[in-house]
Amino acid sequence: MEKKDLLTVLKDWRLHGVVFILVCITEAIGQFSISVGPGVILLLPMLYAFFLGLGLYFTPMINEKNSKNAEPLIVLGVTLLIAKIGFTIGPQIEAIIAAGPALLLQELGNLGTIFLALPLAVWLGFKREAVGMTHSIAREPNVGLIVNKFGFESPEGRGVMAIYIFGTVFGAAFLGLISGLLATATPLHPLSFAMASGVGSGSMMAAASGSLIAAFPEMEDQIVAFAGASNLLSLSTGLYVSIFIGLPLTEKLYEIMTRRKDKKDRLKEEGGKPNA
Repeated sequence: MEKKDLLTVLKDWRLHGVVFILVCITEAIGQFSISVGPGVILLLPMLYAFFLGLGLYFTPMINEKNSKNAEPLIVLGVTLLIAKIGFTIGPQIEAIIAAGPALLLQELGNLGTIFLALPLAVWLGFKREAVGMTHSIAREPNVGLIVNKFGFESPEGRGVMAIYIFGTVFGAAFLGLISGLLATATPLHPLSFAMASGVGSGSMMAAASGSLIAAFPEMEDQIVAFAGASNLLSLSTGLYVSIFIGLPLTEKLYEIMTRRKDKKDRLKEEGGKPNA
């Protein structure tokens, strides 16, 4: 960001005032928990702030200029979070090294979503868009991969951009809700969910780890350290996993699924025709 642009953002008093009021309101509301079977859905101030801020965009209080000025502030906030994670990882380095194989292989766990998301997308009627939508979590490096290979105007490009936008708007809120619920409803160790929260997005990781910390406050330092280390590995290795495994696997599965679907549709059409 240029110095002139930074000064413009810092002088946007309306934006800072609205953010300050939102923080005061959401912190005053506090944390709520909703029991769902054996698990708990944790409603945190970050979630309230997200939806209140989204709603204010459609009111006269926030205009397009304020919205544009808010974008770099998100980057600055995530930068401070990463700095804090760096300090937290240090004392936990022995535990992270001990969990080395799990951390190194956790990126392969992201591939598991292909087997769930791709069949669902094909069943819903998506064509080649499904390849871009389901090959990864669709963050910036993955958008670049799809656009570079297929082009921005391609069906795959439209698919990856759809998920990128959806993840940007709702990803943090979704992970913040689901991580706390699964961590309290399943017998899996909280640190496994901390590693799973490192999906390659700073805001999503912060939301997921925040819910885990609220559920297991005595493990705060370990959760932050494992989530941060996992996120760093996802950022550094996720693109290569997508290039060599994720995207080829998605394309192959899509080819198999659509071939079978087309065959079933053809047989159905032939079976429905009257005999000559």
